Amino acid sequence: MDTSQLLQKALRFEFLTVEEGVFLFKSAPLSELMAVANELRKIQVPHGKVTWIIDRNVNTTNVCIANCKFCNFYRIPGHEDAYITDIETYKKKIDETFLYGGEQLLLQGGHHPELGLSYYVNLFKELKKLYPALKLHALGPPEVAHITKLEKSTHREVLIALKEAGLDSLPGPGAEILTDRVRRLISKGKCGTQEWLDIMIEAHQLNLTTSATMMFGHVETIEERFEHLVKLREVQAKKPESAKGFLAFIPWTFQDVDTLLTKIRGVQNLTTPEEYIRMIAMSRIMLPNVKNIQASWLTVGKEVAQLCLHAGANDFGSIMIEENVVSAAGAPHRFTSKGIQDAIREAGFEPQLRNQQYEFRKIPEHIKEQVIDY
Repeated sequence: MDTSQLLQKALRFEFLTVEEGVFLFKSAPLSELMAVANELRKIQVPHGKVTWIIDRNVNTTNVCIANCKFCNFYRIPGHEDAYITDIETYKKKIDETFLYGGEQLLLQGGHHPELGLSYYVNLFKELKKLYPALKLHALGPPEVAHITKLEKSTHREVLIALKEAGLDSLPGPGAEILTDRVRRLISKGKCGTQEWLDIMIEAHQLNLTTSATMMFGHVETIEERFEHLVKLREVQAKKPESAKGFLAFIPWTFQDVDTLLTKIRGVQNLTTPEEYIRMIAMSRIMLPNVKNIQASWLTVGKEVAQLCLHAGANDFGSIMIEENVVSAAGAPHRFTSKGIQDAIREAGFEPQLRNQQYEFRKIPEHIKEQVIDY
């Protein structure tokens, strides 16, 4: 294979195979990958701004029976630290989110064995009744799969009920690496690869916008990372023409502090800054039908994320007023609204506040700035 020919193929927005992607990842100079990914970004996102969002990650429950080997957040049923978030806590957190200028909850939790469809439908309806302007970017394919099993229902029926109750968009957690070999090793209790993909296909059929993710730097091979990207690309290609499908792709690195994957199997995150930047560039190159690529400052830090803006990424994600799951495994980084805008400007771009649909928002007047203890 020839590097320059493959890069020209990428610049024509043609689909590269797994083998071609792996070859470029391993063989092409980083500067060339960054340059091509940057050109693709300019074409796909011609406004040239770097977007960001104000939202809050709130967990419905920390009770989970999936037993993922990389998660320090979950508690087994009956544990003394187990909780289900009550409505007064939601109200307090939502009021605070609006004060900070946010309008959305990223609402996720564990695979609670007793929380079925009616729980989430009632919760969504109540939150929307209390806060009609609130956007719910909620659950994800593994939780939809879990609810479907509890209800002995179908993915479509569950998604329709959630959408009618107030679900605005479906995030893409629980993808990890979309190969069953990896999933058996790190997240055996979650849905398999095909079910994750099938739920996203169904969501797109229902015109629910979604995002896609990848957690890498653990037990996967380089080839499996690129199989993951190709599978996402194929799902996006199946969406109805009127649907937005995957609005964004967010790759982040495995956080290894005190996880079972590290303690029992000795797996550590050895991803270097260069490798992460390569993955961002290759994500842009391998996913020509996904418009937005997000750099995960939460897991790689400000400086690496800034470099990613010159390697195909066009989004800096959320300031994350609250985030508990990834942080529990060691992600130390934090941003305020001012801090994230300063970081984007330092990288040479104009920051632009957005909503979950990647529509521009004006920064609300008189918003309260977070105080973060670094």
